[in-house]
Formats: sequence, structure tokens, C-alpha cells
Amino acid sequence: MTAAGTLIDYGRLAADIKDWARELGFQQAGITGIDLDADETHLRRWLQQGRHGEMHYMEKHGTRRSRPESLLPGTLRIISVRMDYLPPDSAHPSAVLNRPELAYVSRYAAGRDYHKVLRARLQKLAHRIEEVAGEFGYRAFVDSAPVLEKALARNAGLGWIGKHSNLIHPRAGSWFFLGELYTDLPLPADPPFTTEHCGRCTACMQVCPTGAIVAPYEVDARRCISYLTIELRGPIPEEYRPLIGNRVFGCDDCQLICPWNRFARNSAESDFRTRHGLDAPALTELFNWDEATFLQRTEGSALRRIGYEGWLRNLAVALGNAPATPAIVAALRVRAAYPSELVREHVRWALSRHTRKSEG
Repeated sequence: MTAAGTLIDYGRLAADIKDWARELGFQQAGITGIDLDADETHLRRWLQQGRHGEMHYMEKHGTRRSRPESLLPGTLRIISVRMDYLPPDSAHPSAVLNRPELAYVSRYAAGRDYHKVLRARLQKLAHRIEEVAGEFGYRAFVDSAPVLEKALARNAGLGWIGKHSNLIHPRAGSWFFLGELYTDLPLPADPPFTTEHCGRCTACMQVCPTGAIVAPYEVDARRCISYLTIELRGPIPEEYRPLIGNRVFGCDDCQLICPWNRFARNSAESDFRTRHGLDAPALTELFNWDEATFLQRTEGSALRRIGYEGWLRNLAVALGNAPATPAIVAALRVRAAYPSELVREHVRWALSRHTRKSEG
């Protein structure tokens, strides 16, 4: 019932929410309840195995990730949304990965920070709901709080969780972002996506450069290139450095190989278009950026998250894996005395790789 005393037709409101979500640029919206018991068991086992690496916040948050009502008291339903992000104007990922002198940036990070884009749209969606339902309790989340977003999206009918642990939609692949609106509205829930369609396919497991998909539906983050280049703050273990190749921020290999992504569509969002030529930049060009340039060109970008030191660390690894050209060796030598020991150590490793190549 609204503040004016009018009864709310929650079934009609649920249908309107999905229409409004599409009007706001989301490709799909679904509604689910808050039961995540089975997923909590999986999460506990994953944490006990230490597969979260140095992402200590995941353990610290405890059951708030799997119990929405403990994160936002009063939550009854969750509106889950997805938005395509593949930029239409970028070089094909495979073409960049096959040129080791170029830097590969995961396609979700080539444009504007998705957190800001989706959160603003979810806020607008909440305002549309308020116009009909009156004031209600809610909170918007976009990969910024302890939320089991893929499990919630599956329960809301947006797809199944594939063997690589990403959500897959049978008519849209997996190149999309997820967001949630936790609410205290008793909306009717959509049927969950109860079947998975990976079948016998293990392409994602086979293509993973570091073997991070250790079993179907199980990812060891400590081996994952996205974790190693983004979440890990210290030195990248030497055993994984040669396997990283030219990936300087994240990794898309498991999505690139997935046959369901033949149905993926490019994003129509101008915010997700590639900025500063980051779809196929030269490694040496990025390594030559000073900190001011890094901050200027990553403003409003997810790349800012790793900081300048992490940026140089990742680039040093990629340069160590690149051809031993004079330009690449010269770029590394310029940073050999860089103030950060983290950077210096990775530069030394890269230079030693090129020394061995030249001697061999």
C-alpha cells in the first residue's frame, strides 16, 4: 500500500520494473528471493580451501554475502539486472593477444568504470519504482559489496553459471555486467534458471593460461590472471609470469572460447566505448606513462583500481614476455632503478628473460 493508501498491484509493478529496466539500458531484469543456502555452502568450502588468495575481505564479510537480509535488513526481494559491455569499436581480443608487443586490457575495463554507469541506472530505476510504490527500502549494488551476484542473477532467471564461473545467457553469451537492487517490496519472484547448458564442453578449462579452472564450476583465484593482475598487491609468483603473456589487466580467454558467446552482442552504451586506444596499445607506450599521465588517462576507469605501481608491475611482466627488441629492452632499463622495489623486481625478471633469449 502506498502512502496515499492505494493498494499496490505487485504483479503489475514487477512487469513494469522489467520494462523500465530495459528503457534505462539494461538488457534484462529479473526478480528473486533471498535464499542462497546452497551457494553459501559452496562459498564456505571455497574459502576454507584458501582459493580466495589475498582477498581477505571475502572471508571477513562472512555470511553477509550469502544472506542478503544480513547485509540490508528488511530485504525481501532482489531485482537483478544485466547490461552488455562489449565495445563495438575495439580491436578483436584475439588479434591483440596474438601480438605480444601489444598490451591486452580486459574488455570490460576499456571504457568508463562500469560501477558508476550501472549504479546510476539502478538509482533511476529505484526512483521510477518510488513514483508508483511510494517510499520503500532499497540499496543498489554493482560489484561493490558482499553480494553473490551471479547466484542471484541465476535465481532471477538471467542465465546459468558456467564451468568458468561466469553467468551465461543462452541468447546473449556472457559479455555483460550484473547489478542488483535489494528491496523490501514483496514482489513476485521469477522462476530460477535451473538447468545449465555447458554439457560436455570444457573449452574454458582447457584454454585458461594458468589452469585456474581446477574443476568444472571451480576457480582457484590464486591462479587466475584477473586476480594476479588486479587483486594481488604484491609480487606476482614467478611460475605464473610467463603464462600471463601480454595481459596487463584481467583476462578474457574463458569468455573468448565459450561457444555461447557467438550470441553475444556489442554494447550500445557510449560509456563502454574504448578510451585512449586501450584496445590495442603498445606495451612500451603504456610503460612510458608517468604517474600523472596514468591518473589522467584512467580517470573514471576501472584501471585506476590497481594504482600506478601495480600498472608498472603488470607491464614489466608483459614486457618480459614480449620479443626482445631494442625498444622493449630499452624501456625496461629506464625503469630498472624505479623507487618501488615491487616494480624493480619485476623489471629485473623481465630483463633476465631477455638476456636468456639473446644468449639462447
